[in-house]
Amino acid sequence: MGSASFAVQREMKVVAGAAGYVLEDVPHLSDYISDLSAYPNPLQDNPSYSVVKQYFVDVDDTVAQKVVVQENSSRGTHFRRAGPRQKVYFESDEVHACIVTCGGLCPGLNTVIREIVCGLYYMYGVKRVMGINGGYRGFYSKNLIPLTPKFVNNIHKRGGTILGTSHGGHVTKKIVDCIQDRGINQVYIIGGDGTQRGAAEIFEEVRKRGLKVSVAGIPKTIDNDIPVIDKSFGFDTAVEEAQRAISAAHVEALSIENGIGLVKLMGHYSGFIAMYATLASRDVDCCLIPESPFYLEGPGGLFEYIEKSLKEHGHMVIVVAEGAGQDLVSESVLSSAQPDAESNKLQQDIGLWISQKIKDHFSKHEKMSINLKYIDPTYMICAVPSNASDNVCCTLLAQSAVHGAMAGYTGFVTGPVNGRHAYIPFNRIIEKQNRVVITDRMWARALSSTNQPSFLKPRVIVSDQEEDLPAQLLDGDLVEKDVKC
Repeated sequence: MGSASFAVQREMKVVAGAAGYVLEDVPHLSDYISDLSAYPNPLQDNPSYSVVKQYFVDVDDTVAQKVVVQENSSRGTHFRRAGPRQKVYFESDEVHACIVTCGGLCPGLNTVIREIVCGLYYMYGVKRVMGINGGYRGFYSKNLIPLTPKFVNNIHKRGGTILGTSHGGHVTKKIVDCIQDRGINQVYIIGGDGTQRGAAEIFEEVRKRGLKVSVAGIPKTIDNDIPVIDKSFGFDTAVEEAQRAISAAHVEALSIENGIGLVKLMGHYSGFIAMYATLASRDVDCCLIPESPFYLEGPGGLFEYIEKSLKEHGHMVIVVAEGAGQDLVSESVLSSAQPDAESNKLQQDIGLWISQKIKDHFSKHEKMSINLKYIDPTYMICAVPSNASDNVCCTLLAQSAVHGAMAGYTGFVTGPVNGRHAYIPFNRIIEKQNRVVITDRMWARALSSTNQPSFLKPRVIVSDQEEDLPAQLLDGDLVEKDVKC
């Protein structure tokens, strides 16, 4: 699917203005359909919205990607602000929308589905909304599910997705054939970066065929590893639920001599959940994330820190993100990992691996024996319903996507940027992953709360010289923003 990123980038409209202002705009149906008709937005007659002054978003409203600037810095990159427009490019009776969920489970999926259906129905009078059953392959292999406000009324109280989901199954031509054959003209795609790459290809095929079809993406990642946006839905719930596992680990460790509670949390490539759960808990003595290298043996290593903590406190709690320490797992073990349906290399269970390593190390220790309890709440966290904060987040995401599609925008992802929802081109979402910046203050706060060492060996201590930096700190992907707090 990699070609989609470049194709969309070529189509992306970039508008330059004074003082370094740059607008990375999203495509519009009028870009390739010349005789497109516009209609008054039905919201102007909606009693719930017509009383709100300046409810409609001005056509020139944009959202700045960077909110912190210096006196002489340029205005920088902006994105088109999300929200309802005075003109729409679909009549309510002609809309035939569909919703699909792809990838792993995440708290809030059902809330997004519910709010898309209710937003289309109650704000725009759209009656025909269908659910695609089973992810991308459901377009061409399964029946569609009619969705009405009554049908989705209480689904936000349940975890998972009522539409079902899957990894892979993306065949662009067959999907667009289904869209065209069934007369679908609005496609709402909920999923992570792999899913949005597929959405970018669907948009490209739709554009090539000249179809009046809006393709809107709603970014989904429990790991919070999608760039540009402030935070992804489900993240707050995941951090909240992680507290239960950390609390259980703390109780177990506290109740036995030299007790160690080890908790594995989500985060294949980004350690946001582990970091924020550590900050929120204050019971964690050590937090290990993919972005920060660590080692086990020798001075300054993890084993030495565990021994020191046990001597001082008699117990400790370790939180490890699932993608942490993968470089420490032997090559023979890693080589056996098979890629998943989206060609992502499957990672080994670092929780089980490091648990055994800790046990093996202290089994040889003459003066100290340990009692280690390992807790893996991953699937429990992914399957819970979203909390209040995420429910609000999902509502805003869904309504922003509906407003954008009705206004004729297409080939976009909606998400919060500096507290304001915006329409973001696909290529900006799929170009790289959002990762914890370990030279940033948020990671410093986490280290301060645990009092753990940085685990950087003396020869790679951060200095002003680039050659002294560890390889992980030289990775361009790490020069990304942190979650706003």
